[in-house]
Amino acid sequence: MKQTIIIRTMVSGHKRRQGKVRDIYNLGDGRLVIIATDRISAFDVVMENGIPDKGKVLTALTKFWLQKLQSVASPHHLVSTELDRLPEEFQRECFEGRVMVCREAEPLPVECVVRGYLAGSGWKEYQKTGQICGIKLPSGLKQCDKLPEPIFTPATKAQAGHDENITFEDVCKLLANRSLAESLRDRSINLYRKAHDFALKRGVIIADTKFEFGRVDGTILLIDEVLTPDSSRFWPVDEYEPGHDQVSFDKQFVRNYLETLCENGKWDKTPPGPRLPDTIVAGTWNRYRELYRRLTRKDLKP
Repeated sequence: MKQTIIIRTMVSGHKRRQGKVRDIYNLGDGRLVIIATDRISAFDVVMENGIPDKGKVLTALTKFWLQKLQSVASPHHLVSTELDRLPEEFQRECFEGRVMVCREAEPLPVECVVRGYLAGSGWKEYQKTGQICGIKLPSGLKQCDKLPEPIFTPATKAQAGHDENITFEDVCKLLANRSLAESLRDRSINLYRKAHDFALKRGVIIADTKFEFGRVDGTILLIDEVLTPDSSRFWPVDEYEPGHDQVSFDKQFVRNYLETLCENGKWDKTPPGPRLPDTIVAGTWNRYRELYRRLTRKDLKP
């Protein structure tokens, strides 16, 4: 019941935009209220049911990383996660732990993906071409191998359909500004390196991640979620073994289940998304919770 309330609650008097996972309200004063629901998407499709309390994990981890990486994450869009900083109509128990008050920014039209390991779509592209996003990689790499250096492998930010991997030169054209493209690339790689090194000490490998940036009065801000299990691949260090898919603390657990439906002809990766079985819901929550515990050394109780 709690999950249904979070997904369907609306706040009257404010313009609302619904993303795949977040509900976004414009306060009209240069601030946005971003509420992380329990919806979960995969292959750009929202599933019929969600993961209870997932939104709290995404919000708590984004706040954690922005504080931990402050020296390289700033400037960013987060103003507060406190309900009492919001208009009264937002001060609801069901929003507790899910709200980010942010500066309103104009999003840049590129997903800033950084890969430190060979997995996912990067692995598929490497098998076909020996490259990822136009970057030539050493031959003979195995699935999930660590790359010699983290690489910037951007993607389009599709309004509909699937994001597509693009080259750095494509980013320069999209932004019509090579200097800005270089800045996004360098900043993204720096964020990844800092986060990867920190997480490694706490028993977690960050295989890859996605950052987004926006512009406010000429200033480029880090926006949206940061280093969460919805936007990154996290693997336990003690179970890491290249050559095959890894045990993960992220959304890959859901993707793997959905791939079995596709193989059986029960789903074709188009809306509407199927209903996730209780075992997949519980397994996903346990992975998200364990990731939070390892990284923060705190527990997030359901």
